[in-house]
Amino acid sequence: MQSIDKIYINGEFVTPHGSELFDLFNPASEAVIGQVRLADEDDALRAIAAAKAAFPAWSQTSREARIAVLERMHQAVVARESDLLEAIITEYGAPSSRARWMAAWPAQTIRYAIDALKAFIFEESVGRAKVVMTPVGVAGLITPWNSDAGFICNKLATAMAAGCTAVIKPSEMSAWQTQIITEALHAAQIPAGVFNIVTGRGDVVGDVINHHPDIAKISFTGSTAVGKHIVESGARTLKRVTLELGGKSPTVILDDADPKTAVHMALEAGFMNSGQACIAGTRILVPASRKAEFEQEMVAAIAQFPAGDPRDAQTVIGPMVSRKQWQRVQDYIRLGQQEGARLLVGGVGRVEGAEKGWSVQPTIFTDVNNQMRIAREEIFGPVLVVILYADDAEALAIANDTDYGLSALVLSGSSQRGEAMALQIESGRVLVNTLEHEHLAPFGGFKQSGLGREMGKWGLQAYLEPKTLLVG
Repeated sequence: MQSIDKIYINGEFVTPHGSELFDLFNPASEAVIGQVRLADEDDALRAIAAAKAAFPAWSQTSREARIAVLERMHQAVVARESDLLEAIITEYGAPSSRARWMAAWPAQTIRYAIDALKAFIFEESVGRAKVVMTPVGVAGLITPWNSDAGFICNKLATAMAAGCTAVIKPSEMSAWQTQIITEALHAAQIPAGVFNIVTGRGDVVGDVINHHPDIAKISFTGSTAVGKHIVESGARTLKRVTLELGGKSPTVILDDADPKTAVHMALEAGFMNSGQACIAGTRILVPASRKAEFEQEMVAAIAQFPAGDPRDAQTVIGPMVSRKQWQRVQDYIRLGQQEGARLLVGGVGRVEGAEKGWSVQPTIFTDVNNQMRIAREEIFGPVLVVILYADDAEALAIANDTDYGLSALVLSGSSQRGEAMALQIESGRVLVNTLEHEHLAPFGGFKQSGLGREMGKWGLQAYLEPKTLLVG
């Protein structure tokens, strides 16, 4: 049993002022695996004060000094990769194959921040003036449960590279992963107050961060509804905001695509991270003239995406993170049937043979139109919809007919034709015949998928303000 009763403020592990205990679960068994003591408003205020006090000195450090600290962070997080792997499988329910990537990703994000910092131009001449990129201040970093450790390290390393100090509010459902990362960051001997980690509820700790005048910037990854609340509350103090929110990403399969190759890649995109991914390609657009062919291929391909025990090496789709999330997905599957969509594979209930755990049958609906709720709302589980189109113009119209615009995938027998379609899709990222990601390129969304960008020089810029100097 994990007993997590400390938070991290001003370079020390301290007992929270808050006294609420929150149970941690194993999603595969529904068993309680530990408890975390949650922070409250007083703890958030202490953390903000520590970050504010540390900001003047940290903001004046040289590029070389920041790189040295970030290098120590990288080494310390790498050293805890095996511990993090165990926590990700047990606490989050990620399949072992996915969990290995998730355990390595936090250290990699620190490396990417170092690379961005090394290449970043902090000063340039513009006419007679000098423009100096200046750290904005204390950053509030709010992270979700679907990749908690990765988001903590990515946001923190970028903020620190820019010269900002930080208060981090991670998901309370990921407290074990947070504890491991906190211990690693402490071992890196980062100056006191530069980072502070306060695990608590969003409507408690998160709201203090949202409203506090000493928080200059917020970086949030999570739901669109919470993102809107952050913008509204942050507007009172004109906070700078970066939001990476929800998605209902289209996978457009053009009529010249090879069915077997395209379907496998489309299902990979849709079922990634057990469907609990903001970038998941949950709307699969298929040419009407080839409906039967593609549906047949999907039925055949589903066997390559088994769901179940995350410790089984064959498992691709793990359980949902919580009972609440499992119930949400079940409700959407029922809703799809009520809306008149046809189940191609999957359905309600756990995977075959499972009596406990929050596993979901990988589900694909067909006979879906783009106005159905299952085609418009983010389900955040392994539930995909197939939508037919008559020609490329209609495919583009359907792809863009959404409130979201985070990611998209185009699959075509011609890279040139795929790129031409991709350039017209309203999305922050569009992939053509690949699921690879360039980590130094900007990542973020159009429309209600967010504001601003993370990663690379764009991520650093989000923590900086240009200051113009003109000397007579």
